Amino acid sequence: MIKTPLPDLDSWVMFFREADIPVLRHTVSELDKLRDQADSVNARKLSAVILGDPLMTLRVMAYIESTRRRRQTTDITTIERALMMIGVVPFFRDFSNIPLVEDQLKEHPKALLGLLKSIQRARLAAHYARDWGLMRKDLDVDEITVAALLHGTAELLMWSFAPSLALQVRELQTADRNLRSFAAQNQIYGITLHDLQIDLARAWHLPTLLINMMNHGDSEESARERNVRLAVDLARHSANGWDDAALPDDYKAICDLLHISHETLYRKLGIEAPSAAPAAPSEPD
Repeated sequence: MIKTPLPDLDSWVMFFREADIPVLRHTVSELDKLRDQADSVNARKLSAVILGDPLMTLRVMAYIESTRRRRQTTDITTIERALMMIGVVPFFRDFSNIPLVEDQLKEHPKALLGLLKSIQRARLAAHYARDWGLMRKDLDVDEITVAALLHGTAELLMWSFAPSLALQVRELQTADRNLRSFAAQNQIYGITLHDLQIDLARAWHLPTLLINMMNHGDSEESARERNVRLAVDLARHSANGWDDAALPDDYKAICDLLHISHETLYRKLGIEAPSAAPAAPSEPD
């Protein structure tokens, strides 16, 4: 566990690049059920389990990129394609004895709760991104889903390996709702999670397409990049409550992206008014 901030961004990247990333106990349990059927399980069914856990998704994407360069040059941008490249039986061979976040954070229950809430936001962002991608008739909604799911992995890694520091960041923002995330992160970690996220993605050689959808710079955004960013923003802001001051701007931007009315958006979210909480979304197909 990291108890004090590392000296600089490169040190953080080096640490996490070599870390054995833990996953949810539920993920391992579901994979164990499928392991006994390895000869008959297809990539789509296995992919659905992996995509329920952003940390497991990250492990698979980093793994395929570490081996892909020796075999081919085509980027693998979805979990299902990664599994087709690895093979189902070899997947179960290579992904065994994975550490569990529940074990890793057993002495840090508040951090575990923070991690689980962050994972839920990532799942919700992926759900929104996929739904909107389908509405936009995107060429590959699976790519958008993965990009949204992985968007907050730097935060998940901090909860997993630097729980006391992650709690300090949360406490700063709880005490001052006007404090920007990057300011709180710089104060505690000495870096921003966005910078860590992008540098780690490059260190793991994740596909440029996915990195671009996770990297919100000053350049002109494509519709796909806006799709991911707005899904992540809506999941994050709504987690603060459906009276969050940032939500009206989110709604307007989403309506502009999808070319729909506010009323249609509220109906899709399952809300009657901007301040009402929506019903829980259904799982993506």
